[in-house]
Amino acid sequence: MNDKLPDSVTLDSLQAMKHRGEKIACLTVYDAAFTQVLEAAGVDMFIIGDSLGMVLMGYESTVQVTMDDMVHHAANVARVGRRAWRVVDLPYRSYTNNAQALANAQRLVDEGGADMVKLEGGVAMAGIIEHLVGHGIPVCGHVGLLPQSIEEMGGYKVQGHGAEAARAILADAQALQAAGAGLLVMECIPAVLGAEITGELEIPTIGIGAGADCDGQVLVLYDMLGITQGRLPRFVRDFMTGAGSIPAAVRAYVAAVKDGSYPAPEHVY
Repeated sequence: MNDKLPDSVTLDSLQAMKHRGEKIACLTVYDAAFTQVLEAAGVDMFIIGDSLGMVLMGYESTVQVTMDDMVHHAANVARVGRRAWRVVDLPYRSYTNNAQALANAQRLVDEGGADMVKLEGGVAMAGIIEHLVGHGIPVCGHVGLLPQSIEEMGGYKVQGHGAEAARAILADAQALQAAGAGLLVMECIPAVLGAEITGELEIPTIGIGAGADCDGQVLVLYDMLGITQGRLPRFVRDFMTGAGSIPAAVRAYVAAVKDGSYPAPEHVY
């Protein structure tokens, strides 16, 4: 894998961005060509997500994605990536116990060039996170809507409505931070809850449908470029509209995240 540049984004620099109030611009990415476009546009952080199963492979959900799929696409990004912090998803049922989680996380780091691995779930994942961090692997948590558990959740629905559900997600977020997670993705939760969790945590929060007060924002690349077909979630904005080119659309996304104009009120719950 190629070495990063001296001014590359690190976990420490993401933490510093949170403390000084500078928004973190994040996108999913899965290949070398888009990696170069996104880095040139100033994207701070990549999630090489298991969303690739839907947008690249034609699956109906993320659960069919394998470790080999994730290693392959993560390595595509790492070969040319120079600046952005790279977070790679552990796919469905690849972290059911400490030993399995560690072996698979090490593959993502060693073969896929991951800077950090991401797993889904709340309090129940604390022990796995402690184990990974204890072995020197940075971990990003993921709370709210959990795509790998979509059947159990009854579909793609906003999570955290009501006081009890909101308290449970806040408790999940606090438990993941206490276990050693260095970042937290929050998906499809009310904006007021996203703001509360962001204020409570010391680690940076990255929102996808979690309101404008998160420390950063992420979208699926193919969604924000207007490529994805069918009905899209409320939080998606098509940045290709009026942009004229893909690089211009990505620059517009970065600028909108940085100046706080995205997400706008129409994009939040």
